[in-house]
Amino acid sequence: MSLLKRIGFSFLVVLLTLGSLIIPQGASAAKSNEATRGEFVQKVVQALDLPTGDGSTLKFTDVDKQLAPYVEAAVKAGLVHGRSATKFDTNGSLTREQAFVISARAAKTDKTYPMSLLDRFKDKRDFGASLRPEMAKSIGLGLMKGYSDHTAKPKQAVMKNEMRAIVNRLVKISQEYPGTDEATVSLRVMGTTDLHMNLVNYDYYQDTKVEDYGLTKVGVLVDEARAESENTLMFDNGDLIQGNPLGTYKVSVDPLEKGEVHPAFAAMQALDYDVMSLGNHEFNYGLEYLDQVIDESGFPVINANVYDAKTGKNRYNPYIVMDKEVTDSKGEKHTLKVGVIGVVAPGILRWDGAVLEGKVTVEDGVDTVEKFLPEVQKAGADLVFVIAHSGIGDEVHEKGEDDITWQVSNIDGVDGVLTGHNHALFPGDFKDVKNADEKQGTLNETPVVMPGKFGSHLGLLDYELKIEDGKWEVLSGKGSLRSVHKDSEEINQGVMDAVKEAHEGTLEYIRTPVSKTTAPITSYFALVKDDPSIQIVTEAQKRYVATQIPGTEYADLPILSVGAPFKAGGRYGSDYYTDIPSGDIAIKNMADLYVFDNTITGLVMTGADVKEWLEMSGGQFNQIDPKKSGEQNVLNENYRSYLFDVIDGVTYEYDVTQPNKYDGAGKVVNEGANRVKNLMFDGKPIDPKQKFIVVTNNYRASGEFPGVRNATDTISYQYENREAVVDYMKAVDPIDPSADGNWSIQSVDGANMIFETSEKGKQHLGNDTRIKYVGPTKDGYAKYELK
Repeated sequence: MSLLKRIGFSFLVVLLTLGSLIIPQGASAAKSNEATRGEFVQKVVQALDLPTGDGSTLKFTDVDKQLAPYVEAAVKAGLVHGRSATKFDTNGSLTREQAFVISARAAKTDKTYPMSLLDRFKDKRDFGASLRPEMAKSIGLGLMKGYSDHTAKPKQAVMKNEMRAIVNRLVKISQEYPGTDEATVSLRVMGTTDLHMNLVNYDYYQDTKVEDYGLTKVGVLVDEARAESENTLMFDNGDLIQGNPLGTYKVSVDPLEKGEVHPAFAAMQALDYDVMSLGNHEFNYGLEYLDQVIDESGFPVINANVYDAKTGKNRYNPYIVMDKEVTDSKGEKHTLKVGVIGVVAPGILRWDGAVLEGKVTVEDGVDTVEKFLPEVQKAGADLVFVIAHSGIGDEVHEKGEDDITWQVSNIDGVDGVLTGHNHALFPGDFKDVKNADEKQGTLNETPVVMPGKFGSHLGLLDYELKIEDGKWEVLSGKGSLRSVHKDSEEINQGVMDAVKEAHEGTLEYIRTPVSKTTAPITSYFALVKDDPSIQIVTEAQKRYVATQIPGTEYADLPILSVGAPFKAGGRYGSDYYTDIPSGDIAIKNMADLYVFDNTITGLVMTGADVKEWLEMSGGQFNQIDPKKSGEQNVLNENYRSYLFDVIDGVTYEYDVTQPNKYDGAGKVVNEGANRVKNLMFDGKPIDPKQKFIVVTNNYRASGEFPGVRNATDTISYQYENREAVVDYMKAVDPIDPSADGNWSIQSVDGANMIFETSEKGKQHLGNDTRIKYVGPTKDGYAKYELK
């Protein structure tokens, strides 16, 4: 190589080396101009002259001693939250959205601004959904300025010079709205409801871990919510000790010993619950078992409307008034007296009459709250909460009804309500209820939360209080929900440790055979002929109700039982069928027979109602033209299989040459249609006026199915359909999976009726002469002929 070439090559190397040093330095310089979360918080606290302490109350492990007083002050003032219970992320980038939300919170004004202010920005969809009200406030106050291209760029990092401009604007706003120098107290009440023994994020029927529910998941939210507020309380609304195999395990497999803490309460102790009120399912196992559970609860368990039938006295402590030490915005300590009253749905006497009749009486929930409220106030309560195991209801109140939260929220002196029972969400699912404010989370201007079911959500009741002349005044109150982190595997380890032994025992229990089947149980042909996978369910339901009605007004009514092919392919794919091989059956197999978390419900109705119910189910079939040549699909692929109810206890046939009477919504489309033929009961044509108890599930019973909507009485047994199937299988061992053929599709001469089901179905045709395998189609399905 020539000298010139060597010099040129060396020079190039030097240039590349220098370039490799210069580029990162430039990037680092740009990064150094970005404001951090810690810097912004410090600037805001200093600019507004917020009171600071020594930072000792912080639980964040990534905040140094110099910055801790400022972060502590911002957290106490409700300006900012941590990334998690232990991480603040002081050196993390500050986005424009974060900066303006913090500034909006710091502005001392209660003035609200319309969400329509966000419409001025083309990228408004980039705003976090939960932060939009505060972003609207920041726009309205003039804190946030957009760009010339009509964007807000909420996720863009804030530069240090921009940070100074934002803080300067905030100072001007604070001078315009000086607010008050009075000390205030922020109080947060956290709540759960309807956990139904879902203590661990685990589906015992599917035998797999889940991430969208469980107290181990809620525990993460609890830690985060506590890190955001210095003054917190924790309530539970019941329906705790029953609902899945873990609950059954602690009743029948590994029963509680004297002095043993029930795993549900061990888990709740790990989260420092303050009080729990009883739900209806607490009574499922009888009073003696419930007493044993409560004895070792470790914190107050209350109920005000259940009375001892003999003495007439409250069976449980009706309320508590607790002393809660709180810290105000200036760091001063106060004692706040908090009263809590608990009520349960009076329906427990219907649902668990077998174990409660003659032992307890139950009063109306609204009357009960009104009875004890003055007593709680006289005991010195500054705030009064009601834990109502009751649905939301509406403005119409009937004595003894189960859903009375609307009325309770309307009682003067009730400051907040934790409700449940509906397995729904508030705010969220009750937008059409009178005086419901979804944005504020209030009902009749009272903060209310209903946090779903199974530990899917955490409810929050947030208050701002002040004390004046020795009396506490509520300045503001709001209800909101937080959903568990479905995209994270993080759990609360304290809860997991508390229930580890019971959880592991339950896993062994669900994997242990409870019965045997002499043949496979499948649902491949459940839409075209009577099928054992449905018959097992209907027999189990009928057996359960038969044990419940002796001695009741329904004792002499015949029992019919309803089931549907929940797993029947369709949009879920060719593998979505019940397929339990012959041999051992374990409890976890119940999910293969019964997919949903339904509870048994009885409907009192007539033979005429039964007929209309079956006419609705007939929508499963297309109308067949006997004169038409070529193939005709007998199954209506747009009709959901879970709507195809089979009613056992009667016999009947479908004439598919007739049009369907109802559409998929239960509306009449062919008034004179009559698909259901030869409907018989006890070998004779059914009497349209005869009354029956028709056993179904709570979902169907609350719907608008023809026939169902005519029921004259509804009996909610509050016992899971799957648990009834488990009981049945234990009693009938081995299972001989056969169907009694109580229904069929009539043959149509001259028609070539076909249908699709899984290719796997051909292995289970047996000696059925009416069904013939034709050949595969696609995606694991196959064509069959119905003769």
